[in-house]
Amino acid sequence: MRVMVIVKATKNSEAGVMPSEELLTAMGSYNEELVKAGIMLAGDGLHPSAKGKRILFSGSKRCVADGPFSETRALIAGYWVWQVRSMEEAVEWALRCPDPMPGEDAELEIRPIFEADDFGSRPCSPA
Repeated sequence: MRVMVIVKATKNSEAGVMPSEELLTAMGSYNEELVKAGIMLAGDGLHPSAKGKRILFSGSKRCVADGPFSETRALIAGYWVWQVRSMEEAVEWALRCPDPMPGEDAELEIRPIFEADDFGSRPCSPA
């Protein structure tokens, strides 16, 4: 199963505070472990929401909103995409993660990614 591991934003990440050299090294080592184990498929840190845009949908109307966005706890500072055998394995790997936001309360969220099989088979309709 594939999962997305979401690193939630904090006041510091939204303020653009860059990680320390020590944290970058620790995360680099952690990412290397994930790759060697065949777990990590992708992963990146994100710029603060001040550099982002949101597209708001209301029926056929579209509206572009510039960042920054409120509700820091609902924002994402980074992510990984992992291939794991189970949610339990994802949790085990997440528990080994270096503290992503030293000096602040940090949060990782793990969410399964939909696979084609989750949508069931769809019969072809005759033309």
